[in-house]
Amino acid sequence: MFTAEYYDARGLLSIYKKVTSGERLNFEDGIGLFNCPDLAAVGALAHHARTALHGDAVYYVVNRQINYTNVCVNNCIFCAFRRDSESDDGAFALSAQDILQRVRAAHDSLSRLDELHIVGGCHPALPLSWFEALLRAVCGDYPDLPIKAFTPVEIAHFAKLAGISTHTVLQRLKAAGLAMMPGGGAEIFDENLRTRLCPRKADAEDWLRISGEAHSLGIKTNCTMLFGHLETCAQRVDHLCRLREQQDKSGGFACFIPLPFLMENSALKLPEAQSGQIRGLDQLRTVAVARLMLDNIPHIKAYWVMLGEKTAQTALWYGADDLDGTIIEEHIGHMAGAHSANGMTLRELESMIRLSGFRPVRRNAVFDALESGQ
Repeated sequence: MFTAEYYDARGLLSIYKKVTSGERLNFEDGIGLFNCPDLAAVGALAHHARTALHGDAVYYVVNRQINYTNVCVNNCIFCAFRRDSESDDGAFALSAQDILQRVRAAHDSLSRLDELHIVGGCHPALPLSWFEALLRAVCGDYPDLPIKAFTPVEIAHFAKLAGISTHTVLQRLKAAGLAMMPGGGAEIFDENLRTRLCPRKADAEDWLRISGEAHSLGIKTNCTMLFGHLETCAQRVDHLCRLREQQDKSGGFACFIPLPFLMENSALKLPEAQSGQIRGLDQLRTVAVARLMLDNIPHIKAYWVMLGEKTAQTALWYGADDLDGTIIEEHIGHMAGAHSANGMTLRELESMIRLSGFRPVRRNAVFDALESGQ
């Protein structure tokens, strides 16, 4: 199957030659990959690229995710997680003590916690000093625990509340113990579509700028794309190209995470043709195209929480090399309609990887390999 003749018959010969020679794909190549009816051909190219980078390794992390609040000033029409105020049904805002108790419980129950992931809504009343104190408290109890926290959208919000620059916010959070940032809030960069989806959220230019500022301070970050809603394939490719361009400039993106839009509990509803079984094929194709386009971002995540366990396993053959981790308690995807488990054990993750035909490699928050599964 993986021959020049095979790809020539599918109109992908030039892409095949670029991928096998390590040459960068362009925007038109990305469109061609999305338009190719032979998903297996696209997947084989992506698997070739991921194998060249990672062999048979699939990474995972023993982590604890904490969503500190779902009260948020942004009014994103797709978001089922957000509440306007703490008095709304389903609203929550954890205290610092609540968070510390969750960290202690996770640390005591897991065989070493290698990442703490903190992310939440843009609460109108929580100041930057509250988050600095929280990070210092966690670091005081667990000085060796890497903290991955706060999206560029949250950083922009903290800066607005404090009346300071985002660069200063990042400096202060790093001093308090921030080791890495997740990549949420990128959604889709296209300006017109972003105005429809999330008009109050930090725009694409700010999201990319803040990511670059973090990289300049030595803070690695992830990056994301929310797909499967109102966007076109061209807008997806544009999004990937902008991430690649930023990575060329600042070099701090560790992992790209394609996030499928989950419609079940969202105010944004799609036609049946976009919400049926074909979505699983589209998710695999998007993972594959991301691996092929993002030649300068080392890792592609199959986020099992939002893809579901079976699709995430399959995605490992379509360019993905990371499954995230144990997680334990996740609200954003599950409030949107995810039907995956609320968490996994270390053994479950390792078994999931092995049964998919790969070798599990335990990592930390910044993707340093720690040890292989036993």
